[in-house]
Amino acid sequence: MTNPYLLIAAGGTGGHMFPAQALAEAMLNKGWRVRLSTDARGARYTGGFPHSTEIVEVSSATFARGGLAAKALAGPRIAAGVAGMTAQLLRDRPDVVVGFGGYPSIPALSAAVMLRLPRMIHEQNGVLGRVNQLFATRVAHVACGVWPTDLPEGAHGIHTGNPVRAAVLERAAAPYIPPGDYPMSVLVMGGSQGARILSDVVPGAIAALPESLRQYIRVSHQAREEDTERVSAFYADHGILAEVQPFFHDVPRRMSEAQLVISRSGASSVADISVIGRPSILIPFAAAAGDHQTANARGLVQAGGAIMIPENALDVPALTEQIALVLTNPEAAQKMAHAALSVGAPDATERLVALVEQLAQKETP
Repeated sequence: MTNPYLLIAAGGTGGHMFPAQALAEAMLNKGWRVRLSTDARGARYTGGFPHSTEIVEVSSATFARGGLAAKALAGPRIAAGVAGMTAQLLRDRPDVVVGFGGYPSIPALSAAVMLRLPRMIHEQNGVLGRVNQLFATRVAHVACGVWPTDLPEGAHGIHTGNPVRAAVLERAAAPYIPPGDYPMSVLVMGGSQGARILSDVVPGAIAALPESLRQYIRVSHQAREEDTERVSAFYADHGILAEVQPFFHDVPRRMSEAQLVISRSGASSVADISVIGRPSILIPFAAAAGDHQTANARGLVQAGGAIMIPENALDVPALTEQIALVLTNPEAAQKMAHAALSVGAPDATERLVALVEQLAQKETP
């Protein structure tokens, strides 16, 4: 018998790719053959995938970016991707197709619908993305990373939580060292592509802390490439020890060593924070479709594991106050860490694996 074959389709951001990576790792360990279908943008995030994952780049496009010409070409490019993927799947039929959202998942999911292959999607956020909205009623299951998720009538939602990478699971519930009069780590994350507003506000907020607190702080700050030089210079000019990078490949380690995480509330970031269990200050991206980052943050905030500051209320004084509130209250910070763990779903990958294996046993109409 040949090994069962899983086709994963995911778009070009870390929010889509990291959960896809978690599923790929688990299915490969179970002896499945795994192929990832993505576009050139998504391929930038495949470095962490196991080497035995087959990577296929497909023709796709988005209607959300670019000028009129780019938007006019999006339809034909997607159609070409669907045609190419359909031909591929006729030659090499997967046992299950799983989409993780993003326009690059359209070709594989469309081909799976036309060929009546067993299929499902995973939605990382509390609000369905555009592509997952399109397929929600055309798949067997919508695995939901955040619960409740607003689903269209006729969609079958199952709460799985958001899968996290093996590197995150290795740090799950890592012992938390509460703040004190010793070196303290603050991790600043703006999602997989950075966030300019965090680069504009966070350094000033840390610099505004009392010297008695600031002297102990060590910062790991993920910033957009074009912002790294000025952010690094600001920290250095204010005598703050900081490492500023466009992308940290060891986020799980840095997070597990942090006394505080300051972050956007993208689905993967929230999942990592809750599985490792760290106090956080979350600043949802105001322009996120359907305000889904606010929905993502809600569970952590309601549990007492995070403080949420809306983007329109974010300034240096407000953030300084909240940073000081966490780092000068060891007992409260410890409680936040435990509260974050209470909403984590470290078994999310196992739940998703179970759904994939169930689907492989039956045909999907």
